[in-house]
Amino acid sequence: MIIRSLRFKMAAIGKYSSIYRTSPEFDFPEPSSGKLGLIKLPACNYGGKYGTEVKTSFIAPLRAIEASITSQVNTKAENFQRSGCDSHDDLPTNDCNGFSGKSRPQTSTIGNSTNIVWHKCSVEKCDREELLQQRGCVIWVTGLSGSGKSSLACALSRGLQARGKLTYILDGDNLRHGLNRDLSFRAEDRAENIRRTGEVAKLFADSGVICIASLISPYRKERDACRALLAEGDFIEVFMDVPLHVCEARDPKGLYKLARAGKIKGFTGIDDPYEPPLTSEIVLRQNQGLCDSPNDLADTVISYLDKKGYLKA
Repeated sequence: MIIRSLRFKMAAIGKYSSIYRTSPEFDFPEPSSGKLGLIKLPACNYGGKYGTEVKTSFIAPLRAIEASITSQVNTKAENFQRSGCDSHDDLPTNDCNGFSGKSRPQTSTIGNSTNIVWHKCSVEKCDREELLQQRGCVIWVTGLSGSGKSSLACALSRGLQARGKLTYILDGDNLRHGLNRDLSFRAEDRAENIRRTGEVAKLFADSGVICIASLISPYRKERDACRALLAEGDFIEVFMDVPLHVCEARDPKGLYKLARAGKIKGFTGIDDPYEPPLTSEIVLRQNQGLCDSPNDLADTVISYLDKKGYLKA
C-alpha cells in the first residue's frame, strides 16, 4: 500500500530510522504497523535495484531540510553566545559563571551560614520598578494593639490598588500563623519576629512592590535595624500615635482585658514597654480627641507617597 504525497524527515537511531511527517511531496511504502514512528528498513527492491540500499530519491531533500534546521540552531546558539556569556556585554559576572566556569566567586560567611555566594542578576530593582511604574519601598506601621494599624494597612492597600499600584501587607498576627509560628512573645522572640519580617519586607521592596508591614514592633532598636536593611528613603515609618487609654477602650480582640486580669503576660502597654519612634516619617494622631477614619488616614499616607515620588518609576 502506498501513502501518497507526504514528505518525511528521517533520522537514524541504531538499526532503526525515525520518520516524522513534514509536508506533501513524496511517496514511499507505508509501515506494516500502520503507524508513524520507528520502522526497520529491510533490503528492498525499488526500481530494479537489489540489495540493502534504500531508494534515495527522497533522501537529498530531507538532508537539505536537516541542514537548514541545524544551521538555524547553530545561529541561535551563536547569538546567545554573542549576547551572553562569551561576549563583552555588560552583564553581571554571576549570570555566566555557572555555564562558563571561567572564574570562581568569592564565598562569604553570614551569621551561621558559611561558604555562600551572592548571585547577582542582570534584572535589577530599577527594571522591576519601571515595569510596575512605582518605587518599591516598605511602609512600616507601628503602634499599640488597638491603635488601628491593620485597619490603616488595608485601607492603604485599597487606596493604592485603586491607583493601579501593587502592594502587599505583612500583618503581625498573620505572619505568626506561618512564618513566625515558632516564636513566642518573649523579648528575644519578639526581636526575631521583627528581624524576619524586616527581611521579608526588604525582598518585597526589592521586587518593586510597596510593602505595608503592620506590627506592634514595640522596640526601637529592632525597628531601626529594619530601616538599616533598606536603602536610604526606602523605609517609611508610620507611627499610630494613639494613647493607651483609647486603645484599651477599643480593645477589639479583648486582649487588654485578659492582660489586666493577668491571663496574658508580657502584653505591650500593660506589663511590657512600647518605645515610641523618635523620627518617624509620618505620625498619625487623633484630631482634637477624634479619630479619623482609616480611609482618611490612608489618604494622608498616599499623599506623602505621591509627593515623594513613590507612585511613579
